Amino acid sequence: MILPPGLLHGLLPEGLTEAAVWLLIGASFLSSFITVAFGIGGGAMMLAVMALLVPPAALIPTHGVIQIGSNLGRAAMTFRHIFWPALPAFTLGSAVGAGMGGLVVVNLPPAVVQIGVGLFVAWSILGRPPRQVRDWPLLVGAVSSFLTMFFGATGLFVATFTKSQSLPRHGHVATHAALMTVQHGVKTLAFGLLGFAFAEWWAPVAALIAAGLAGTFAGRVLLNRLDDRRFRLALDAVLLLLAAQLIWTGLRSL
Repeated sequence: MILPPGLLHGLLPEGLTEAAVWLLIGASFLSSFITVAFGIGGGAMMLAVMALLVPPAALIPTHGVIQIGSNLGRAAMTFRHIFWPALPAFTLGSAVGAGMGGLVVVNLPPAVVQIGVGLFVAWSILGRPPRQVRDWPLLVGAVSSFLTMFFGATGLFVATFTKSQSLPRHGHVATHAALMTVQHGVKTLAFGLLGFAFAEWWAPVAALIAAGLAGTFAGRVLLNRLDDRRFRLALDAVLLLLAAQLIWTGLRSL
C-alpha cells in the first residue's frame, strides 16, 4: 500500500518526521506480533527502534504509553487466562518503585542496567529461579518499575517472575500483559507528574497503539497453534537471545 505524503502534517511533535512515524508503525506491528506469539521481546525491540528515531527526552515516556496500549489490548484478548493473584502485590511494588525512580536525580548508567538485567534473566532460565522472584511479586514490581524509569523496557525482568509461576502459554501471555499494563501505567503517571507534555505526542502514539493492536491479533493466531512444550522452548530461546543482546550492548558501552 502506498501511503499518501503529508498525511500526518501538522500532527507531529518537534523532532519527529513523518517517515520516522511510518517506520515506527511497522515496528509496532511486528513487536506486538512477537510478544503475543512468543510471550516476550516486543517491548525491548520497540524501544531499540524508537531510540533511533525519537528524540531522547521523549523516548522513555512515549514508549511507556505505547506499551500500555499494546499490553492492554493483549490482556483484553486473553482476559480469562490472567493469573490474578500475581497482580495486587506487584501493583503496590510498581507504585513504590516508580515513585522512587522519579525522585532519583542522577541517572543510572544504562550499560550497568543492561548487563545486570541480562545476567539476571539468563541465570533465571538456565538455573533455578530465585525464591524472591517466585514468591515476592512486590519486590519484582518495585525493582522493575524503578529500573523502567531509566531503562524503559523491563519486560524481560517481569517475564522472569511470570515464567516462575509455571503457567500454560495463554496464562503466561495474559498475566505478563496484565503486569506490564500496570507497570507502564504507573510509569506514565509518574512522568506526567514530572511534567512531560504527553499531549504533543497524541497523534503518533495513537497510530503506534493501533498498529500494535493489529500485531496482537496476528500474533494470537500463532499462539493458538503452539503447544505448551513448544511455547516454553520458544520463550526460553527468545529470553536467552535478548539477555545476550542486552549483555553485549552493555559491555560495548562501557
